[in-house]
Amino acid sequence: MKNYNRMPENFLWGGATAANQYEGGWNEGGKGLSIADILTGGSVNKERRLTPPEPLPEEFYPNHEATDFYHCWKEDIALFAEMGFKIYRFSISWSRIFPKGDEETPNEEGLKFYDDVIDELRKYGIEPLVTISHYENPLHLSLEYGGWKNRKLIDFYLRFARVLFERYKGKVKYWLTFNEINMLTQPFGAVFCAGMLDSEDVCLQSRYQAMHHQLVASALAVSMAHKIDNENKLGCMLAYHNGYAYTCHPEDVFYAQRFGQIHNSIAGDVHVRGYYPGFAARFFEENEIELEIEPEDAGILKNGTVDFVSISYYSSNCVSVVKEGELTAANGGENIKNPYLETSAWGWQIDAVGLRYVLNQIYDRYQIPIMIVENGLGAVDELTEDGKIHDEYRIDYLREHIIEMKKAVDEDGVELIGYTPWGCIDLVSAGTGEMKKRYGFIYVDMDDNGKGTLKRSCKESFYWYQKVIKAYYIWR
Repeated sequence: MKNYNRMPENFLWGGATAANQYEGGWNEGGKGLSIADILTGGSVNKERRLTPPEPLPEEFYPNHEATDFYHCWKEDIALFAEMGFKIYRFSISWSRIFPKGDEETPNEEGLKFYDDVIDELRKYGIEPLVTISHYENPLHLSLEYGGWKNRKLIDFYLRFARVLFERYKGKVKYWLTFNEINMLTQPFGAVFCAGMLDSEDVCLQSRYQAMHHQLVASALAVSMAHKIDNENKLGCMLAYHNGYAYTCHPEDVFYAQRFGQIHNSIAGDVHVRGYYPGFAARFFEENEIELEIEPEDAGILKNGTVDFVSISYYSSNCVSVVKEGELTAANGGENIKNPYLETSAWGWQIDAVGLRYVLNQIYDRYQIPIMIVENGLGAVDELTEDGKIHDEYRIDYLREHIIEMKKAVDEDGVELIGYTPWGCIDLVSAGTGEMKKRYGFIYVDMDDNGKGTLKRSCKESFYWYQKVIKAYYIWR
């Protein structure tokens, strides 16, 4: 009988952030403008606005300073180490290395900043997990080329990736090519994933063309990284859309299947298998999507498959074509409210068992290692008079998800290699631009209007997660 108790001894516990939501230093060190730098603040009831070609003096842009990792990186990494991190997921800002995105020569000052960050992580024995592109396309690539609908961006991206692979050879082993690439299946992805500012490019044609270009770029980057250093491990990153059928009506069940195929498996299959699945052709035909695919693309995709799959998982969806229901929020959109689940303050449904379901679904399909690189609860945290943050709600959320995660490994045989909860330190919300929607183990004194001292304070969840990691290694 096979032993399914396979929680690895070197399991990678850690946390995750993104440069555009955390780093700040938007106009320092030779950095150019990114998409995030022209996104105003917002809220649940107020959409963020884009203000190209540059920020407006009368508007507030929360990503400009964010929570200032650019100046606080040494302090923050020390706190990550104190928690016991074995891995830290972060992104490298494209416009900090290539300010416009299409230059021939990189910005040395930007590279030096990440030299210091990576060396500091390694000093504490923390593996860097680098996302090459995470919702922070250089603004120039949008204004001059129209974003990722333009195939020219493949070469610009590869120049950026090559600089990183060569600069950090032997220092960075784990890489993610694109953050949540499958968000291009939703309107949200047109700007955030693909940097397409023209309102007409929210259409399916532009979004799936952009996705194809990113899939080709990803495959070429994987092949390049393996050639530069055969120790490199490259992963894709999917915002996993777990869509339950709202009823047991066969039409709903089939619709839920198609929901997963479109939103998860088109991008996932190309990344892992190296080709588009059969149902993609049907979907493209039904929606009059005509992709411009070059003759060499099939070989590129086949030869550039990833070494592991990584996902973000926050909540689950309910979908239906036969029955209407109350709507609630979701990552990148909205869905029908599940009567069996509680929701967060932002309407996201809390479904820990869904994580186990998703891990099984992915591993059944691909049979390659998985990382959970985003998982967490956005909530309003209140400081007590003595400066403490008692975030038991966050602990409860994470505990239940970790329990289900371990079941997926110990009982179901899923090959899970890492877990990096999102927003391990407070940062700016991508969707709403808020600070009050906090995810972190570490509180940062900053409000929605950019007011605050930036002082770091450890929440109750900080010490809880520290014990989780420590207990795991003692148990092993």
